[in-house]
Amino acid sequence: MFDKILIANRGEIALRVIRACREMGIKSVAVHSTADADAMHVRMADEAICIGPAPGTESYLNVAAIIAACEVTGAQAIHPGYGFLSENASFVQIIEDHGLTFIGPTAEHIRTMGDKITAKDTMIKLGVPCVPGSEGGVPDLAAAKKLGAEMGYPVIIKATAGGGGRGMKVAATAADMESAFMTARAEGKSNFGNDEVYIEKYLTTPRHIEIQVFGDGKGKAVHLGERDCSLQRRHQKVFEEAPGPSITPEERAKIGKVCADAVAKINYIGAGTIEFLYENGEFYFIEMNTRLQVEHPVTEAIFGVDLVREQILVAAGESMTFGQDDLEINGHSIEVRINAERLPNFAPCPGKITAYHAPGGLGVRMDSALYQGYSIPPYYDSLIGKLIVHGRDRAEALARLDRALGELIVDGIDTTTPLFHALLQEKDIHTGEYNIHWLEKWLDANMAEG
Repeated sequence: MFDKILIANRGEIALRVIRACREMGIKSVAVHSTADADAMHVRMADEAICIGPAPGTESYLNVAAIIAACEVTGAQAIHPGYGFLSENASFVQIIEDHGLTFIGPTAEHIRTMGDKITAKDTMIKLGVPCVPGSEGGVPDLAAAKKLGAEMGYPVIIKATAGGGGRGMKVAATAADMESAFMTARAEGKSNFGNDEVYIEKYLTTPRHIEIQVFGDGKGKAVHLGERDCSLQRRHQKVFEEAPGPSITPEERAKIGKVCADAVAKINYIGAGTIEFLYENGEFYFIEMNTRLQVEHPVTEAIFGVDLVREQILVAAGESMTFGQDDLEINGHSIEVRINAERLPNFAPCPGKITAYHAPGGLGVRMDSALYQGYSIPPYYDSLIGKLIVHGRDRAEALARLDRALGELIVDGIDTTTPLFHALLQEKDIHTGEYNIHWLEKWLDANMAEG
């Protein structure tokens, strides 16, 4: 087992890893930018080291500085959290070249799943159902129009190297194809340095369902059910729950086994999430995230497992502490993302926290790095906390969420908390009758941007 782990991240996810390390008796090293010198993860870690100026490109994305921090502190392994370098295959290769351990999948698996076309081809070979679409990249507009006519509209054009909702454009009709195709290519080029795109059939009312998988790197893998992440704004998740309200036990077992078998065949190691669009009882693969997800706590809640602990164990060459037969769903869990944003236009709202109180009580978990007097820097993602609730069933989880939101105090800045108060008044939220387009339509009707 490792003696010391460096966390190449910040905020609540860095704290999450530090806590797991402390419970396992492992020393933790926090890295930070100059803007994060007084951040909670810096205070909580056993050691801390500054790796650069405020901009992420000069600190949290500074590979040389992170490797140097390992050498200075004697850390033997690096946990990437999510975001930043968590899915950077070159980073993983550099770590291995320096005799360090990356707590996550191999560079090869990250590289394979990081390219949308390669990932889709791989999943088809592994027996995972995929959305009908082009075989590989689409070279030009003429080919795109031909495909659109063959597949039938609507279709969606996606940048092969895309992510976070960037480089994705819908062509509802043939007349929309040129604009959508050119825009997707341009966004792919400007955001990811790659203008290759592919085309898929656009499903009109799907849900976003993702399967949590976990492998030991030696041919053994399990699935930990699904999460429903259908409530999204501009392809960004805001409300996640497990299990999915629309998924039957039979569907869960079937798609879960398909996913677990797929990652077992490639000797995948650690946590991963296979994401699907789900419509009319059918699952269609869209991508695989080769890292821990922001929403992993809801899975932990219903299965009673510590996914970060398991990541560390298998990275150290040890066995997983559970098998598929050990995993039984207990109740229902919901997570909402609390962002430092000003409604109704969701503009970033950094600033000083003048008062902070985290909700508590049975079945309530608040993952946050906030504290009274802390100044949220303007350089990073606006996520400042995740409120997670767990109940015996979905109705109890929703009631607990409503109560916990009422207890949450974050003064000094604006947050997205009022959004969730409003959503909990909606019948569709309580019945679970929504899809990936529901929230955008609700926002247009109830919270028009100024």
